[in-house]
Amino acid sequence: MDLFAFPPLTALLDTAYRVLMGVSDLLTPLAGAASAALAIAVITLLVRAALIPTGISQARSEQVRTRLAPRLREIQRRFRKNPERMQREMMQLYRDEKTSPLAGILPALIQAPIVGLIYAVFLHPTVAGHPNDLLTEELLGVPLGARLVGSLGELSVEVAVVFGILIVLMAVVAEVTRRVFRPAIPPEPDSSPLASGGVQRVLGFLPYLTVVFAAFVPLAAAIYLAVTVTWTLGQRWILRRIYPLA
Repeated sequence: MDLFAFPPLTALLDTAYRVLMGVSDLLTPLAGAASAALAIAVITLLVRAALIPTGISQARSEQVRTRLAPRLREIQRRFRKNPERMQREMMQLYRDEKTSPLAGILPALIQAPIVGLIYAVFLHPTVAGHPNDLLTEELLGVPLGARLVGSLGELSVEVAVVFGILIVLMAVVAEVTRRVFRPAIPPEPDSSPLASGGVQRVLGFLPYLTVVFAAFVPLAAAIYLAVTVTWTLGQRWILRRIYPLA
């Protein structure tokens, strides 16, 4: 079932589509045939810039969680045989620090619908009953509706080059993200199983999922993903220096 078939969501999707097409028209004198691709990049950057406050909130929450982690582990050690007491002590610690174990989740929930709405425009061949003309626009001769996996049987040089550039860019960003933001301190033996070395190594490769997705989605969505992951890396790098972890 397509959620965007519901009238309110259809209207939102159509609005996002018309904004993208309007920006594309404005950029046509500057970018020519690549105006739609540039519009995707511009709109993506504007959306990410508008969501900077949520990124700041997440960085603050991560800093607080890291600072409280030793005290939480101590509570778990002291009251491991009394789960109810352990829960009370942990919640009291959060209250004393004026934070919550869910503090970093709300910002993510706020930005998810906004990011998802823009992304959905690139996946729908029709929007509000009319063709999605955005997907017929081109970048270096490749339609924005083209898919790498869908073109493997008749893969053109243009498709291979354009998708190749985006995939290499996202792979580089994923590797930098994995190296820069991997845990600097190994987990303690009695810490959560989710903090084990093996699990952390697996989680470290999650940024590469974007590279995989890019091969299956339309070119418009791949451009959106490339711009998003590049912005996210830069934003996290800056915020990590403003809000360093213990």
